[in-house]
Amino acid sequence: MAQAATLPKVCIIGAGCSGFTTAKRLKDYGIPFDVFEASDNIGGNWYYGNPNGKSACYQSLHIDTSKWRLAFEDYPVPADWPVYPHHAQLLQYFHDYVDHFALRDHITFNTRVENAERLASGGWAVTLSTGETRHYDALCVANGHHWAARIPEYPGAFTGAQIHSHNYRSPFEPVDCVGKRVLVVGMGNSAMDVASELSQRPIASRLFVSARHGVWIFPKYLKGQPIDKNPAPAWMPKAMRQWLGARMIKGLVGKMSDYGLPEPTIGPFESHGTVSGEFLVRAGSGDIAMKPGIERLDGDGVVFTDGSREQLDVIVWATGYDIKFPFFSDPSFQADADNRPPPLYKRIMKPGVPDLFYMGLAQPLPTLVNFAEQQSKLVGAYLAGRYLPPDPAEMARVIKADEDYYTGQYYAARRHTIQLDFDHYVRALGKELAKGAARAKAAGNRLPVTAKELQPA
Repeated sequence: MAQAATLPKVCIIGAGCSGFTTAKRLKDYGIPFDVFEASDNIGGNWYYGNPNGKSACYQSLHIDTSKWRLAFEDYPVPADWPVYPHHAQLLQYFHDYVDHFALRDHITFNTRVENAERLASGGWAVTLSTGETRHYDALCVANGHHWAARIPEYPGAFTGAQIHSHNYRSPFEPVDCVGKRVLVVGMGNSAMDVASELSQRPIASRLFVSARHGVWIFPKYLKGQPIDKNPAPAWMPKAMRQWLGARMIKGLVGKMSDYGLPEPTIGPFESHGTVSGEFLVRAGSGDIAMKPGIERLDGDGVVFTDGSREQLDVIVWATGYDIKFPFFSDPSFQADADNRPPPLYKRIMKPGVPDLFYMGLAQPLPTLVNFAEQQSKLVGAYLAGRYLPPDPAEMARVIKADEDYYTGQYYAARRHTIQLDFDHYVRALGKELAKGAARAKAAGNRLPVTAKELQPA
């Protein structure tokens, strides 16, 4: 192992699950680091009522990943947890993890990273909301990608109340939906939950859901077990796994039109998976009325693409998020106009920039909670001189091959630019770590990023 004095010092932006699991791995390697968190505590998106405004948690939210799939490798979830824990339980688990591994003292709260500029000689100048600028040898970006809410533009105007699902907290907050005619726009997981809750007869007087096309809705259980607990093995060819999975889903739920929903024109695994244990029941019970895409906003209502019009009191836009890194001024570090992030090796490293790492920048199935924990294996080993990536040409080839593998089957949409198969990714990452360890050993385990004289903290 390299001497501690030569190890690079790292800045980690964000103390959500991607940031603090990265911090834990760096600590394991003895790599010095600081974590900066804009809020007053850890948790990021899973911190209900987060004062930084970045949390999308609503009061009734339960994560749709089973407890076995979201657990950190070296810190089991509580044995008495339900299969699908409430957001408050997940947040407590995060707190317990951070305290167990003594990470809290490394986190500076109520402090935003306002600007991160890469220096010509390598390393980063990091300007904080306190006005202070600090210098670091490497930068880990873990600011999340479920906070910059996106609302599409339509002709016309709506005179009722509008919120994005990111700001939804309950049927009463921030908009009282009781006795109201409500439209939920979208068919993703948040749309499923919000629509299912508001469609209960004592709440909305009428609940509509608008979707441009049909989607397959996966149940949460299969034969009494969570559907994600025993996936097809990662070594199985992708086409076979998808064929078997599609056959299983269709056998479980039948036709979407049987529930009064639009029939999908795509297969179950050609869009990001939508999971709900309740939406199909609500739709089949007549509590949810489906509408096609929106044509225009029309005062106290909406006109849809089939020419129909509905009078409405509230619109909930469950229309996804933009990927943003507000602290970067260099456009090559940003997502493009189509919501595609920069090409990244293993969704982590930007070729030609050896001191920058994007953590948790993916939409992995089944879960994002422990994804950066896996990625941090590469980052920690790399910064400690125990992993070396291939040459830039091979990195570019792998980036293209990985994108084709992970996103090739999805229809073109902003929501599908960072899709990923968690199990396949982890298996492939393990193989790459072994290859990279051999490359590093052949190169003398030299540090790819070395410590420079840093500005005092």
